[in-house]
Amino acid sequence: MNDSSSARPAAPVLDVWCELQCPDCRTALDDLRALRARYGDRLELRLRHFPLEKHKHSFAAAQAAEEALEQGRGWPYVEAVLGRVEELDRRGEDFLVEVARELGLDAEEFDTALIDGRHILIVDADQAEGKAIGVTGTPTYVIGGERLDGGKSQEGLRERVEEIADRLLAGQEG
Repeated sequence: MNDSSSARPAAPVLDVWCELQCPDCRTALDDLRALRARYGDRLELRLRHFPLEKHKHSFAAAQAAEEALEQGRGWPYVEAVLGRVEELDRRGEDFLVEVARELGLDAEEFDTALIDGRHILIVDADQAEGKAIGVTGTPTYVIGGERLDGGKSQEGLRERVEEIADRLLAGQEG
């Protein structure tokens, strides 16, 4: 048990299986921003990594995102990289370090993290878990035990996430 003084139940978790070289994930950013705006800290958005083999920089980008999370700017970093997918395609790891620098993060530390591979285990574990629960593409959302696949179409997905989140939150009040 955590010993926080508030008796509020843990926020429902929305796992977002994402890949930073994926244009579909960039499209999903608007939905993620809207969800954050609507729920704030009542819904925990968790970045999960699912780098696809067809994108050669996606594995490094996932490691860089973990480094950004460690430095306290995970989502801003993810949004910055996804917003410039073409540059990542073209420039790879140099671009990942440059974005860190632009956000005022410790770029040297990013560089070192990509070289020493300190975040590889997290990325591998996410990918393995994703495969185990049937994630095949990105973005895929998992909330309340339900998997929503945004790789084919994101039409109506945010509404569905909100429905489930509202139901989970209502269940906490009972």
